Amino acid sequence: MGGPSPPYYTPLSKPTPPFFKKPKLYSLAILTILCSLSYLFGVWQHGGATTSSTTSATVPCFTPPQKPTTTSTPLDFATHHSAADETAVSTTSAAAPKTYPPCDIKYSEYTPCEDPKRSLKFDRDRLIYRERHCPEKKELLKCRIPAPNGYQYPFKWPLSRDLAWYANVPHKELTVEKAVQNWIRFEGDRFRFPGGGTMFPNGADAYIDDIGKLINLKDGSIRTAIDTGCGVASWGAYLMSRNILPISFAPRDTHEAQVQFALERGVPALIGVIASKRLPYPSRAFDMAHCSRCLIPWGQHDGAYLIEVDRVLRPGGYWILSGPPIRWKKYWKGWDRTRDDLNAEQTQIENVTRSLCWKKLIEKDDISIWQKPANHLKCKKFRKVVKNPPFCPAQDPDSAWYTKLETCLTPLPEVSNNEEVAGGELEKWPKRLNTIPPRISKGTINGVTAETFKQDMQLWNRRVSYYKTVNNQLGQAGRYRNILDMNAFLGGFAANLIQDPLWVMNIVPVEAKVNTLGAIYERGLIGTYQSWCEAMSTYPRTYDLIHADSIFTLYKDRCEMEDIMLEMDRILRPEGSLIIRDDVDILVKVKRIADGLNWDSQIVDHEDGPLEREKLLFAVKLYWTAPASS
Repeated sequence: MGGPSPPYYTPLSKPTPPFFKKPKLYSLAILTILCSLSYLFGVWQHGGATTSSTTSATVPCFTPPQKPTTTSTPLDFATHHSAADETAVSTTSAAAPKTYPPCDIKYSEYTPCEDPKRSLKFDRDRLIYRERHCPEKKELLKCRIPAPNGYQYPFKWPLSRDLAWYANVPHKELTVEKAVQNWIRFEGDRFRFPGGGTMFPNGADAYIDDIGKLINLKDGSIRTAIDTGCGVASWGAYLMSRNILPISFAPRDTHEAQVQFALERGVPALIGVIASKRLPYPSRAFDMAHCSRCLIPWGQHDGAYLIEVDRVLRPGGYWILSGPPIRWKKYWKGWDRTRDDLNAEQTQIENVTRSLCWKKLIEKDDISIWQKPANHLKCKKFRKVVKNPPFCPAQDPDSAWYTKLETCLTPLPEVSNNEEVAGGELEKWPKRLNTIPPRISKGTINGVTAETFKQDMQLWNRRVSYYKTVNNQLGQAGRYRNILDMNAFLGGFAANLIQDPLWVMNIVPVEAKVNTLGAIYERGLIGTYQSWCEAMSTYPRTYDLIHADSIFTLYKDRCEMEDIMLEMDRILRPEGSLIIRDDVDILVKVKRIADGLNWDSQIVDHEDGPLEREKLLFAVKLYWTAPASS
């Protein structure tokens, strides 16, 4: 066994001479490595191509860096259509599993939860039949609401305050009914709004000037306002030029399309009525409430309607009343009522306001103004003398979605002295916007802290900046006026658009984990409660842009995705835009329904990059109308 080992060999090779051994081994090793690399590269290339093609077939996604680049045609967010444009033909993606046909033209102004025909089934007492009465699931429409033929994109603000296209709201009734009161005039192909009202025939601007002589409208202490029984919302329209943000509401009644006119003008408005349910706003929301001949029986039903105004008024807030019965001694003949009747009505109102501990500040000419107390310390002592209305027992004062109206006084948060403002004093506008809301600083919103608020401000500043890189029209003043945020949380989206000539209706879904709408109002913004399993109390074609953050995650297993998207389609204008944020798997489903709705849409990466599961869908509702024959 001694001596050197023989050279290594295989049955397929001959023994290698000693001087060739090293180079041959090197060559074999290099060849093996190259073959392995070639094989792995081929596998990777084949697998990558398969994955890429599969992804692009289902999720047309692009990743905008500083300036977005796309793998498909960029969306066109601009408006192009006027009355002369042809009716668009509905087209859908071949991949869409379902298409949604146009509804009949009779549904052009369909408001599902305020349907005039359905309302006739309900009690007329206290106008209950004018409240929300939504269709059952089997009654839901599965079609797209058509715009009237000739529909045009509204005039830009501030021109829209004075003008609206006749084709968009083809109703002349108010031009006849309210001709003397200067509400609205018909001029060729458009309506003109002179700014008049029943109690301000010389114009809303002059009327607001008169109010401004009685209370301070200029120092920023009054920011949010509610107009009850608003007509075409001229009071709200002219307040906006004074940095006061109103919500106007009126029922869908014989004053045909009054709220629809308000929305066409670019004024925040909702269909609504004070009847048997609370108004859909939190307590302590508004700095000022207003009624100008709104025909609400304030003194009746044990003062229930004024008690509700008290709930939504901020401590120290104002209630303004003009029209009957104010100055009845001068106007009683023109109002076609007896002196005794009008005197009794005013006495009722004075008694109710006194029982609410309000102070009557002034009655001058046609205007009376009351002020709610800053706290309830004195009012509690007064309750020992005047028992009614009693303070409400323990309840949630911010609960206001189908919540029954009660004839008890909503107690204000506790204070330690007569000068302290219940719930916390608010900063004046515009400082109010970015100051931590008292509801948050006092810890009354579960899980929401001052740090949460600061982080939310920073988050939405970054997000809105990113949105503008994808949709450049969002940064162009005037392109969007009426905006809806379907899940607003603390109003960060709206706050970052505050410098633009637009307004945002901030929705806090009733299914949300925490009720933050009160904090939104404390920032000087406006909004309402809503369940997206039901239709919104507004007309078709209300909004220019809809923003939806995690809506479909929130409503998963609660109601159908297609029903929510059909409602979004109903309330969005032709050529309006959408921004939808959600998990990528959900957005793929949203994209397929969007194709069936004839939206031009594209899925975009998260602002923090492509590795985030949350993505964004940007979409445009394509222009189409009912055919001319309709």
